[in-house]
Amino acid sequence: MKCVTIHDLVERFSLEVLAGSAHLNQAITKSRVNRPGLEFAGYFEFFSHAHVQILGQKEINYLHTLSETERNSRIGNIVRYHPPCFIVTRNQGGLKYLIKYCEEEGIPLLRTKEPTSKFMELVDDYLAKQLAPEMTIHGVCVNVSGIGILLRGISGVGKSETAHTLIRRGHRLVADDAVVLKKISPDTIIGTHDGKTKEFLALRSIGLINVSRLYGRKAFQDETPIVLDIELTKWEDQALNNQLEMEPMFTEYLDIRIPHLEIQLQPGRDVAGLVEAAANNWYLRQQGYSAVEDFMKRLEQHSE
Repeated sequence: MKCVTIHDLVERFSLEVLAGSAHLNQAITKSRVNRPGLEFAGYFEFFSHAHVQILGQKEINYLHTLSETERNSRIGNIVRYHPPCFIVTRNQGGLKYLIKYCEEEGIPLLRTKEPTSKFMELVDDYLAKQLAPEMTIHGVCVNVSGIGILLRGISGVGKSETAHTLIRRGHRLVADDAVVLKKISPDTIIGTHDGKTKEFLALRSIGLINVSRLYGRKAFQDETPIVLDIELTKWEDQALNNQLEMEPMFTEYLDIRIPHLEIQLQPGRDVAGLVEAAANNWYLRQQGYSAVEDFMKRLEQHSE
């Protein structure tokens, strides 16, 4: 898990620092923001004080309606919990009283021109990904027709070459060699790159290529939810049965089970095409269609 500081938020969202500039290195540990409307009204039972606090028009307009004495009391009740920071949206002004308290308590007060709801979504998404549990695995991550796939296998088995073929067919590279997996919800893992290898694909006998420069910007995307784990293995006779439907297998990453398939390699075999077929078949299953069930129904109809 990365360490995210208030300074990171300032840089990421181009925030204006109104107070507490000496405390921007403070760490943020919670991934969701909070709007302290009830707290300004005096209700603190469920106050998420460890979260970034967002002050929209409702909160600021409410404070403007209070007398100076009452406003100081309401603000004082909140700042004593020492939240990481306050962020005022829509470039709202008239904040002298907030600036005063934040300076005294060493709490950064920041401001953005963005509307409240949109800004909260952006910050929630950013913090969720930055603070998510993560791990790095050896492999390739691709997005095939909108479906995130991990390609794994021993070194030299052909993962990058398969990814290259998929890219030439219009699909997208996410990461080569080092794939960073992040758990952003109890049942969702995204795959991304480590920054250093962004857009690069290493091909044996060719070397390093930049897929965006070679095939255009559509050849790469920054991240993708992972829904399939495909292992490329060397061909072994009789190792795989030709059954109508294989028993479901799974690989577990960060306590989340991902459907697992094995594709054996053999000269002349269209591995990229098989990966495409696996992705499309997974999609059809999510829509409630099973080719095996359809086939068995046809057999029953013809036997009547």
